[in-house]
Amino acid sequence: MTRPAVPSLSVLVACAVLAPRPAVALDLAMPFPILGAVAERPEFDSYALPEAPWAGDHLPVQIVEGMVDRRAWRLDAPEASLLDVLAPLRDQLRGAGYAVLLDCETRACGGFDFRFATEVMPEPGMHVDLGGFRFLSAQDGGAAVSLFVSRSGGAVFVQMISVGVEALAPVVPVAPVAPHDLPAPGSDSGSAAPSDLAARLDAGLSVALDDLVFDSGSAALAGGEFPSLAALAGWLAAEPSRRLFLVGHTDGSGALAGNLALSKRRAEAVRKVLVDGYSVTPGQIVAEGVGPLAPRASDLNEEGRLRNRRVEAVPAPTQ
Repeated sequence: MTRPAVPSLSVLVACAVLAPRPAVALDLAMPFPILGAVAERPEFDSYALPEAPWAGDHLPVQIVEGMVDRRAWRLDAPEASLLDVLAPLRDQLRGAGYAVLLDCETRACGGFDFRFATEVMPEPGMHVDLGGFRFLSAQDGGAAVSLFVSRSGGAVFVQMISVGVEALAPVVPVAPVAPHDLPAPGSDSGSAAPSDLAARLDAGLSVALDDLVFDSGSAALAGGEFPSLAALAGWLAAEPSRRLFLVGHTDGSGALAGNLALSKRRAEAVRKVLVDGYSVTPGQIVAEGVGPLAPRASDLNEEGRLRNRRVEAVPAPTQ
């Protein structure tokens, strides 16, 4: 009788390595009432999972592969801090066996650089305030998950990107925000009246300079008085150690490379007005641009495109 072939040790090892690992169950309960939610169709993909804060010239990541699920929730939490939202979610992950890799808040994460080096779902599904967010990444064997938490007005946004995870909580999609439902200039979390600008900057939060107007494709500011710039100049003059990032934004019309360059020219134009017209010390202001990568309104109508063409002031950590 012929004896069955016995697999070699190398074959057994190869089979053990190549055999798919079972997905890790994950079902997070949101800690506050859900106002809306969005989800992208899961796909077999790779995800750059942040595992450490911004490192000066790059974001340390590890590439994880598998079924990638991207979703975000908008929570009714007007009185809650970002930690009030993140902490219960973190506890649930730990209870499910996840080990936390990175758990940081705005400046400790790397601020502006971290935000634009990691993946964020588009608005209005997910909103990240450059002046205030928290981030967490965790792993359990071959499964990985990240949480991004930020605020806009009375709502807190939670983004979750998971890889190799099963049993996710169902998401009920919400319709895109209609143009008339978008916050009016000055009403969202990134905007502030000139009288409130100093208080917002003192709290480490970004401010959209909504009295500045840019035509599509142009970096030139219209003539006239700009109360927001006068307020910025006063805030900087009150304490010479204060520094600001001026971050330019464009709408989504045109090529990405051109919009990135245009957004920086817009920020540089505002910097020049502050230095030349308001006698701000040049070393207190750094101009940068992110093009159309951080919209705050829909680009499908002129009202939204107008709101996306803006410059924001972001306070830098005091040295």
